[in-house]
Amino acid sequence: MTTPATGRPLRPRLVRWAILLAVWLVVAVLVGSALFLNSSRTTALAGHDAEVHPTLDGHASLSTGPVLPDVRMPLDVPLGVEIVLGKTEVESTEELFSRYALIASNSEAQAAKVRDVVVEMALASALRGLAAGAVPVLLYLILGPVRRREMWEEVRTLRPRPLLAVVLVGAVGLSLWQPWSGEEPEISNAREWIPLAEFLGDEVPVPPEARTIQVRVDTTSTGTRRLIGSALDTYSKSQVFYDTAAQQAGELELREPGEDETVVLLVSDRHDNVGMDRVARAVAERAGANAIFGGGDDTSTGAAWEAFSLDSLDETFNDFDRWFVTGNHDHGAFVPDHLNDRDWTELTGDVVEGPAGGTLLGIPDPRSSGLGNWRDEVDMTFAEATELVAERACAAEERVNTILVHDANLAKKALEQGCADLAVGGHTHVQSGPTLFESPEGDLGYSWTNGTTGGAAYAIAVGSKPRRDAQVTLITYDATGRPVGLQWVTLQTTGVFKVGDFAELEFPSAV
Repeated sequence: MTTPATGRPLRPRLVRWAILLAVWLVVAVLVGSALFLNSSRTTALAGHDAEVHPTLDGHASLSTGPVLPDVRMPLDVPLGVEIVLGKTEVESTEELFSRYALIASNSEAQAAKVRDVVVEMALASALRGLAAGAVPVLLYLILGPVRRREMWEEVRTLRPRPLLAVVLVGAVGLSLWQPWSGEEPEISNAREWIPLAEFLGDEVPVPPEARTIQVRVDTTSTGTRRLIGSALDTYSKSQVFYDTAAQQAGELELREPGEDETVVLLVSDRHDNVGMDRVARAVAERAGANAIFGGGDDTSTGAAWEAFSLDSLDETFNDFDRWFVTGNHDHGAFVPDHLNDRDWTELTGDVVEGPAGGTLLGIPDPRSSGLGNWRDEVDMTFAEATELVAERACAAEERVNTILVHDANLAKKALEQGCADLAVGGHTHVQSGPTLFESPEGDLGYSWTNGTTGGAAYAIAVGSKPRRDAQVTLITYDATGRPVGLQWVTLQTTGVFKVGDFAELEFPSAV
């Protein structure tokens, strides 16, 4: 068989192209695999700057530094990953271990983040491998048959120029490889991996899901053993508390929405309590909610080490419609940038489309706070922000159905002027409302303050259970996007739920 254009035999051409394709794929696989196994990415993980490396040992390994023992657990695949923890912000070692325990009890978001990072490295390495594999193929095609025969003749007759090229290529490869320069063994590699239960001893019970975990130690102080034991105790209590609460939330007696109604879940003041996320999700599913308002203070300091809290919130409600404002503890660029990158809608002073096609307005809290109870006004004063909300609400082309702010007092003037149906927020960690406002013209509006969803005392919510009662609010909208009622759900520190009656929001028939 010959090709119609050239009359040359077709089979040798097919064989040659098959060989070139094979060369491309082999080189691509070799180079891509080498690049992947030697690649790394830096990300925020478990409250730390962390460096992620792929491995082939079939384990997820956590390198914690020079003081604490390294930890690993087997995976169900031959591919593994090593995570080297870097710096973080923490007040004490005890607080750090409590944070680890709480994250471990709700670790899906952190595991998903590691998977995404590894997939990103694999794709990047594969693309580079394909590009590298194309180099010899392109070189073969560019040289053409005449020049290839000439080069082969030069090599076959041992002419100096091609031999020199081969030597130079080999020298460059050796200089990059440098097999003669051995590295001193790392101290960590001299330690042995032992089961966690063996490390802790009989006096510390290990949960069943942690029995496959191993630690790498040589000598570790009694204090460190006690800290790890305390973290395991916090993990076990947290797992039981929040799992039980999520299960009970699925059986609560909540108002069922009508066919033309939309339910939105309001959370505020989570303050890094990722354990409450699955409870809030269970309440939302029970009530038929498909959207969420983030009322701010999802973190305690607004710093990058708190990405684990935002990642958990995002992973838990990744299939919801999502709007948010930042609170005084979220001040800075990190929190809004992180959520915006994950397709949350940030409210920054413009009227946008909200639930059920209604109108929604919100602004960030103008204050900045740390772990204490102080609040510094940064970009504008609280009074100026209140004026801005009223100005934007009253100037809107359509009546504003909902104002979402961190502190409901930011919307007080807008409500007094009759420019909005409902304002919701948090901040005080204590529920309040619904409070009725009536403008001089007879327009009605309501204010509602949600308690702390994280069960936080001040800005701290880390522990085996909420530090105070934890609350979410369900907001119901009619087909026009107007709010028609509220219902609060509170998880008490005892693990018992309290459910408020559905509070109807009544408006005049014509506005």
